[in-house]
Amino acid sequence: MTRLISMLSLLLLLGVMPFVAHAQEQDYGSLPLPELTQMAEAGDAEAQFHLGRRYYEGQGVPKSFPQAVNWYRKAAKQGNATAQYNLGNMYAKGQGVSYDEQAFINWYRKAAEQGNADAQYKLGDMYYWGWHVSQSFREAFNWYRKVAEQGNADAQYDLGLMYDNGRGVSQDYKEAVNWYHKAAEQGNANAQGNLGYMYANGRGVSQDYEEAANWYRKAAEQGNAYGQNSLGTLYHSGHGMPKDIVLAYALYSLAIAGGSKDAANNRNLIAKQMTGAQIEEGRAISVRWRPGQPLPTSSKTGGSR
Repeated sequence: MTRLISMLSLLLLLGVMPFVAHAQEQDYGSLPLPELTQMAEAGDAEAQFHLGRRYYEGQGVPKSFPQAVNWYRKAAKQGNATAQYNLGNMYAKGQGVSYDEQAFINWYRKAAEQGNADAQYKLGDMYYWGWHVSQSFREAFNWYRKVAEQGNADAQYDLGLMYDNGRGVSQDYKEAVNWYHKAAEQGNANAQGNLGYMYANGRGVSQDYEEAANWYRKAAEQGNAYGQNSLGTLYHSGHGMPKDIVLAYALYSLAIAGGSKDAANNRNLIAKQMTGAQIEEGRAISVRWRPGQPLPTSSKTGGSR
């Protein structure tokens, strides 16, 4: 009986092993060109997509947009969503094929309907701004939500903005905060700045200047002009932190360099309250600082007295 069980186990093992090997995912990216080409010509959609990408990027073959289009199209017609999206891009840019608005919209939509996040985000932008389609905030909201739910920080920010402004959906500050928070935690500077605003003004959350300052600072340290100007106003007023007009001046200066007109007005106002030494320190801080570096939390001459 023991020998019989062992033989059955061996037969089962022999039967399973080929299946497991076949189920292993093929690494198309590392295949030699002749083998990849052979598989693509035999109708393997994934091989067709990868061959198209090699021609697009010139990886191991002369760069050729027409060849990229050829292989992307073959894979796209078999339902490969990434190939559909890439083919849409080539029609949109006129690469290897004539520019064709209807074609790129169709291919983006096919890819988006299969869950391709890039295509979904592209459609969201197109409907939001009315690019190549009739503007529809509702359609934009629907596509952004699909991408946001996949964890895309930019789409999460856009969704928060739509809830914040009531575009394509009923205005809901709590939902806006929810989506801003998701994007902000992933490092989206615009979401961090807007989340700071929500805390500073008690929109969708209890007013909390310290929390506002926390999010403004995260945005500001990435070089976000809105975050810099807003953090400057908190230092200027002393909300959520000790008042420091030198740091406020420095932050306004950084925001001005980033294009903020509000910061220019704010700096003009605060400069009237400052000594020459304070202005000089504020300028020095703004000149030395670089995006990605921590911002100082105090100055030598600008603190409350």
